[in-house]
Order: sequence, then structure tokens, then C-alpha cells
Amino acid sequence: MGMFQQLEIGDKVTPEIDWEMTPELTFGTFESWGGREQLRSRITGTERVYYFFIDNWEEEPKLCLMERGVKYAKVLAEIKAPRQMMENCVRNQGSSSLFEKSYAIDADIKEWLIGNILAKDNPAAVIPIREEKEIEDMGDALPLLADAEPCENCVDLPSAHSFINDGELGPLLEKWNLFDTEHNPEGNFENKLLDPADGKTVVDQRTGLMWQRGGLDITAVRSMKRNIEQLNKEGFAGYHDWRMPSMEEAMSLMEREKNAKGTYLHLCFSKDQPFIFVEAQRKPGGYWFVDYKQGRAFWSSGTIPGGFARLCRTV
Repeated sequence: MGMFQQLEIGDKVTPEIDWEMTPELTFGTFESWGGREQLRSRITGTERVYYFFIDNWEEEPKLCLMERGVKYAKVLAEIKAPRQMMENCVRNQGSSSLFEKSYAIDADIKEWLIGNILAKDNPAAVIPIREEKEIEDMGDALPLLADAEPCENCVDLPSAHSFINDGELGPLLEKWNLFDTEHNPEGNFENKLLDPADGKTVVDQRTGLMWQRGGLDITAVRSMKRNIEQLNKEGFAGYHDWRMPSMEEAMSLMEREKNAKGTYLHLCFSKDQPFIFVEAQRKPGGYWFVDYKQGRAFWSSGTIPGGFARLCRTV
């Protein structure tokens, strides 16, 4: 039984491994549709591409098999490869940023995979990853909006599109007492979150903003603008004026401690939007994001940066 048959795919036609695909190429190919997909017009929403990569997010690196498609990603299996070989692969790729811990395999690992996994049956080395459907913890019930008393310490945060350079971020966060693990670890903005009882939104009475509990899936900045227009046309939760938050508005949701879901957010918000677009660009170039998993604001360069969205509107 081959690897793909062991994983219960490819019983009739064995899929091919895309040896040229790497983690750094996947966004342009499968999420933003801004570059390499021009060379891959055969890929549709249902077709799948398979490649190996090194997952180095934990203490020990892991060799994994990825199944990838348009707006779709699933790690199918961990491959038990020699640890020293994986560590050498990671070491030879040099230093990386905090947000880049998935690496392309090297020639040695490719040769080992061909000889030890693809060319012969080796079921003990292929560990399938079975995903169980998760019921997300949304925390204890919030006070109802209908029962709320008038707000006594409301603030009016800036909401307009802005341009922020690196040196301006810290003072901006300090001005509004906004927590950031790197730029303002002493910040402690206090929200007053209320439940409108629609199952979709949360109101922060202190800022006068209604937020999505969840949000929009990852895509490029231009596509995100179109997605927001469509959501407003449809009237999400009965409203038609949803927008991306400003830096200050998005950071106002940041909490000082990680919750049980691994995000610096109240549990009432979904973890499925780990970093979101904000209405802010960087001087001299780039786009700003708020990362609720790392608890900080960060910027990304590039012509087609991608991110998630958690939209807000003024109540």
C-alpha cells in the first residue's frame, strides 16, 4: 500500500508530488491569485496539489505532507524522517522572522522521501493526521445590550484611514492605553462588551463599535475590499455599513493575556481570524495588520499582502 492509498486518497489515480511548491509560494498561488496562478490555470477550486514541507513551529521540526487547493489547506500526514536531516534543512535556510516557521525541503530530504516513502511501502513512517471537528469555546454569556446602562467612560477612537511610520506606532498605542506585547506591554484598554443577541456580533459600549464575532477569510487586500462590498450589499446581521477598523479600533480589542484559544482576545471572538487588515498603511511602504495570536501590530511589504478581516461598524 502506497502513501496516498494509506491516507485514503488516490485509489484509482495516484496524485503527483509538486516538488517545486514551497510554503512561501502558496499565498500567491492559492489565496491571493496575484502571481503564480497565471502559470497554473489548470488549478480550480476542487483540484488539489501535494507537497512536502518542514514545520518548525514547535521544539522539534516535523516533515509534513500538505494537500493544497484554492482557499483550502490541510496537513495530511507527518512523515517520520531522520531528525538530524530535518534540523540540517532548517539550519541551512538561515534566520527567519517570527511569522515564518514553515520551510521548503532540501535536496537531501527529497532524495530520502523518494527512496524511503514513495518508492516503497513504509506505513510506519507515515502518520495520518485526522482532524476532529472542533466546537469553539465562545466564553460565558455576555451582558445583553438591551439591559445595558448608559456608558460613563466612552471614548471616540480615530476611524479614518491613516499612514503610520514605525516610530509613530508606540506613541499612538500609549495615547489610547492599547496593549501590545512589543510596543506597549503596559497598555490596558478596558472594553465593555455586550451581546446584541443575534449570535453574530458583539458591541463594545465603550467605543460605540459593533464587531463581527468571526470575520472574513484570508485574501489579498484588493479582494478583501470587494468582499466587504459584497457583505454590505447582502446586509450582514442586518447592517450595510461594515468596514475595516482603524489601527486604534482593532488594537482596542487586544487583551493583556492569551485566552484558552491562544489569542489575545475575549473568548467571544473566534480564533479563525488570527491577524487582520486595518485601515492603515506604513510610511514609506507596506500595510499594517493586527495580530491577535502574537498580541501585536505588524506590517508587511509586497504588492499583494494577504490577511483576514474582522469588520466593525459604528453603532
